[in-house]
Amino acid sequence: MQVRRLTVAQALVRFLAAQHTERDGVRQRLITATWGIFGHGNVAGIGQALVEYPGLMPYHQGRNEQAMVHAAVGYARQSRRLQTHAVTTSIGPGATNLVTGAALATINRLPVLLLPGDTFATRPADPVLQQLEVPYAGEVSVNDCLRPVSRYFDRITRPEALIPAALAAVRVLTDPAETGAVTLALPQDVQAEAYDWPEEFLAERTWTVRRPRPDTAELDAAVHAIRAAERPLIIAGGGVKYSAAEDALRTLAERAGLPVATTQAGKGVLPYDHPCDVGGIGHTGTATADELARTSDLVIAVGTRLTDFTTASGTLFRPDTPLLHLNITGFDAHKQAARPLVADAREGLTALTEALGDHRRDPARWTSSRRDWQQRTDRAFAAPDDHARPTQTQVLGALDTLVTGDDILINAAGSLPGDLHKLWRVRSADQYHVEYGYSCMGYEIPAAIGVSLAAPGRPVWALVGDGTYLMNPTEIVTAVQEELPIKVVILDNHGYASIGGLSEAVGAERYGTDYRLRAPDGSFTGPPLPVDLAANAASLGLRVLRARTVRDLREALADAREATVPTCVYVETETADSVSGAPPAQAWWDVPVAETSTRPSAVKAREEYDRHVTARRRHL
Repeated sequence: MQVRRLTVAQALVRFLAAQHTERDGVRQRLITATWGIFGHGNVAGIGQALVEYPGLMPYHQGRNEQAMVHAAVGYARQSRRLQTHAVTTSIGPGATNLVTGAALATINRLPVLLLPGDTFATRPADPVLQQLEVPYAGEVSVNDCLRPVSRYFDRITRPEALIPAALAAVRVLTDPAETGAVTLALPQDVQAEAYDWPEEFLAERTWTVRRPRPDTAELDAAVHAIRAAERPLIIAGGGVKYSAAEDALRTLAERAGLPVATTQAGKGVLPYDHPCDVGGIGHTGTATADELARTSDLVIAVGTRLTDFTTASGTLFRPDTPLLHLNITGFDAHKQAARPLVADAREGLTALTEALGDHRRDPARWTSSRRDWQQRTDRAFAAPDDHARPTQTQVLGALDTLVTGDDILINAAGSLPGDLHKLWRVRSADQYHVEYGYSCMGYEIPAAIGVSLAAPGRPVWALVGDGTYLMNPTEIVTAVQEELPIKVVILDNHGYASIGGLSEAVGAERYGTDYRLRAPDGSFTGPPLPVDLAANAASLGLRVLRARTVRDLREALADAREATVPTCVYVETETADSVSGAPPAQAWWDVPVAETSTRPSAVKAREEYDRHVTARRRHL
């Protein structure tokens, strides 16, 4: 057996550079680059290995460890989970900063490889710098925080242990039913240790991304349920996109006459003007989709986790409405006592279409409602006064007139996901990139970098509120360094508008949600803080365009779209207290309210809560 003497870190870099995925006859490299911030615990190991093989593994320099994971996740999502990046950090705060990004990746079922440094395996001294001392367990380190948010975790305490661990890591990364964050914790002494590696371990390897077909009995039961239903509704999630099953879904919807509502991750599986597309579902959905869900006699979920907020699955569907769930994971397919159809989304949808044959329903029952919602969208997007300060929905309207199917919009948190889910007119399958599994503030800018790396030449927009911007703006420097022409749109309404609205609805009276100076009585009702986010963005290297009016906004957005350097459009919007523009929620969402209170707002909110909660759907 031929061997090659390398350090553990060198062998890992060479191994990762040789891994590929293959689906539908198309082969691509799995780990196309590594993000890193070097420090104690990885600079002499992974850092040295990347210097050793610069032609094998491209390197991206990050500014925040959490943001590096977001960038890798953005890249993986844009690549439909067939490619991703690795992320390496030091052993202390660098490693613990990975936890939020890892949770986001795992919750959204998106692959990312995490390579945090770890304390000495040989324990030459206790404690070493940045070591967590645990009196009852000597083998525990801060990296154990990553166990519950990782789909696979291992600590490489001996060189030869890397071989099975690395193979297991890639198996999980490439398995559409298991993927998420994968963590290989690397003690700093082991990273630098040499070992004789079998050439077979370092050889090129291709991992087939499977497309499992449905079980015959499950398929027959699903077909019977669809044929028996008079008012079925499809809810399409992100799994449709990751399976590249948009054409299969369109074919089924057209031939069977089925309306298609979408989750945040699924929005875009049909273009907005397709007659079967009825818009977003759930608390942030359209009136058309939510009314169809209320009156449906069969809900057909495809590739979704059925989260309560995104789909209102616990409150929107009638308690007696049966659920059919096509999903690649049995865990998801059995949720809410659904009739499961465990399969790849494309294979399952194709099998349903073939088995159903000619069984078309009349789309007239949602056509009028769909047209009415488009008119409501027109009104929300319209800006009658070019010289006025725009509302948030008018900002979206200005962008709507500008983009084509090439543009990609990224968002994750605040009030923007709700407005986008209700109103945005998607032109292409990958235009709508809203991370709402974890709804992580600070995701947008680093994710835009990852998407831009995966889709060079396409306009990539990071839409952020002021609260989100303040969480994680530092990766702007990376965009400048990498010369990635992302377009950052900062909508400043001086506070947490989304949670402020929820706070008001549950009797908490918007407490702690405004960015304002304290008034003499101690309340936060004074003028906005003297903070200039546009100047901050400029100080980090962005070209900044300030838009004070609707007219300014249109011109700035057009300028930004054509820009070849990272560019920011900054606009102060009308706050939720004055002009909103977005239609209200179309479905109820269960947020428990204080059962007793002396404040009238909380008492009223509890009465409203008690009225709704009795209709909540149980799992069975």
